[in-house]
Amino acid sequence: MAHYALLDENNTVVNVIVGKDENEDGINWETEYSKVTGFKCLQTSYNTKANKHLLGGKPFRGNYAGIGWKYDEILDAFLEPQPGASWKLNSETLIWEPPIPVPEPVAGYEWRWYEPSQRWIQVVR
Repeated sequence: MAHYALLDENNTVVNVIVGKDENEDGINWETEYSKVTGFKCLQTSYNTKANKHLLGGKPFRGNYAGIGWKYDEILDAFLEPQPGASWKLNSETLIWEPPIPVPEPVAGYEWRWYEPSQRWIQVVR
């Protein structure tokens, strides 16, 4: 079983589907699913996160694709949406990093980034 991301014309993931393993039955399933759905189709690895394979294998396309994520053709990787204009992409993990580290957790609260003031705001869960 393999997972595939369906991409619109802007390389934004519109759906992630479960399908056959690539080249199973001698078929290129990325091409086949593209024909059937009308979307560009690329395989994604359920076991890849932060450019590491969770089971110790070779990471595949940076991250497991999610709806609303972008596929970067140059990096050959799926990237989550950039949380704020000030966040930078870590070239090793392929994860966006804030300009200021997230503060320590506080019971009953969570931290949210507020881009206009470039700071973390504490909110009740």
